[in-house]
Amino acid sequence: MNDSTGNSMFVDEEVRIPVGDIHLDARIRLPAPNCGIVVFAHGTGSGRHSPRNRHVAAVLERAGLGTVLLDLLTAEEEHRDLSTRELRFDIPLLSGRLAATVDWLADRATTAENPVGLFGASTGAAAALRTAAERPAAVHAVVSRGGRPDIAGDALTRVRTPTLLIVGGADEIVLDLNREAQQRMTVHPRLEIVPDATHLFEEPGALDRVAALATDWFLDNLGTTPATGPAS
Repeated sequence: MNDSTGNSMFVDEEVRIPVGDIHLDARIRLPAPNCGIVVFAHGTGSGRHSPRNRHVAAVLERAGLGTVLLDLLTAEEEHRDLSTRELRFDIPLLSGRLAATVDWLADRATTAENPVGLFGASTGAAAALRTAAERPAAVHAVVSRGGRPDIAGDALTRVRTPTLLIVGGADEIVLDLNREAQQRMTVHPRLEIVPDATHLFEEPGALDRVAALATDWFLDNLGTTPATGPAS
């Protein structure tokens, strides 16, 4: 099958991932059967339709990596969170759902053998790091974009997964928090600063730089198989 840009996809489907008594909506795209898969953990007040995450996902897919864009909250929870703003900072809840997604991929016939990485943005980065600490054998790489690793709690010191922290140079408070987290982590993560970029990387070329850094990191740690189109 081909996507809207003509790129071949081995798998391209909307799915509902069971987590306890709820289901999470997600879209999974695999350019090839054995490619690495990157699961996106969105940030504050966002979801699987985040234009920034979709932009990065498209770059990863062109490089031969699979992606899973999902909503960590149900529609009802998202509606409630718009008023209370409580769930977006509930890292145990979000990381539990992210871990359940990693487990779901491991249980599926079409993804059981694919190495998994996590891409976390803002508060989603804390959920990604906590999941990496709780699933060390299943998560092979983590990338944090403008992330809040400081709210990952004690899990931060238990992360053994290769981790890349990407922060905007003009995002001074978050940059300080990432530098502090970098010193706390046992396996020293790499910190990449995108010059003059603010928290959402809205400056010209900033998000493209994020995507390039993330692609290189995941290719190095997950590997990929050239996209050859659907299996016959």
